[in-house]
Amino acid sequence: MKGPLFYSKILLFGEYGIIKDSKGLSIPYSFYNGALKTDKNPSKEAKKSNESLRRFAEYIEGIDTNLVTFDLETLKNHIEAGMYFDSSIPQGYGVGSSGALVAAIYDKYAQDKITVLENLTREKLLKLKATFSAMESFFHGKSSGLDPLNSYLSIPILINSKDNIEATGIPSQKADGKGAVFLLDSGITGETAPMISIFMENMKQEGFRKMIKNQFIKHTDACVEDFLKGDIKSLFKNTKQLSKVVLNHFKPMIPSQFHELWKKGIETNHYYLKLCGSGGGGYILGFTEDIAKAKKSLSGHKLEVVYNF
Repeated sequence: MKGPLFYSKILLFGEYGIIKDSKGLSIPYSFYNGALKTDKNPSKEAKKSNESLRRFAEYIEGIDTNLVTFDLETLKNHIEAGMYFDSSIPQGYGVGSSGALVAAIYDKYAQDKITVLENLTREKLLKLKATFSAMESFFHGKSSGLDPLNSYLSIPILINSKDNIEATGIPSQKADGKGAVFLLDSGITGETAPMISIFMENMKQEGFRKMIKNQFIKHTDACVEDFLKGDIKSLFKNTKQLSKVVLNHFKPMIPSQFHELWKKGIETNHYYLKLCGSGGGGYILGFTEDIAKAKKSLSGHKLEVVYNF
């Protein structure tokens, strides 16, 4: 038995900012995906995943039934039969491994589910987001619900504010474009919960709150608008500013061996780095006007191109 595939996601802009109502833009990334599966001879990984699903099933039993109800009996029977989540999505890398799992469980076991094929009004999107937020909190302690939403719908999502999200179109890629968005592998696994608690702790300081509002959110919002409009010149100007703000104020979220590399990008203008997800490891997101130059500058590091301008 194998269920439908659910993709990983990349939050191009909005990490941390969306907690404080900045804009955000999230896109599906089909290079990685996952599906629910049952095997006759399960591997060690499959057994581990099955155990985790068992705990997850117990957790979702406690979710407010006004929000969502599940066919728990069938879910538990399938788990008993050895069902697991077969996924190529790296965990702790900021590309939504738990989001894809949540989307797969909702898709198969939620009752009266909202489907991708119906007219997705704002109310329906918010209800889905709230449902996914409640489900994914099992993994992170606190979740916006955006990763599973992106994975479930498999379309780019524009976050205008906490209560205003919409499906959106993004400018189509230029296959031969020199400019690119890329993923840089830090080679370290990141943990979401500790990073978010550092951020929340910092938010208690007035200076940090001011910086978030006047710099971080300002540049994040501008990047989202530039990207959607296809204004590449302005996008790189704002991405550079955002990269600077992150280097100055989000140091704990950047693995220390990447501080110099981050600075080098800003100084040479060959590339600009930003957090991918909560940081602390996993992938780092890069933007460059010239991918050949960026690759040369970052030789010795693994780059994966996600989008070409």
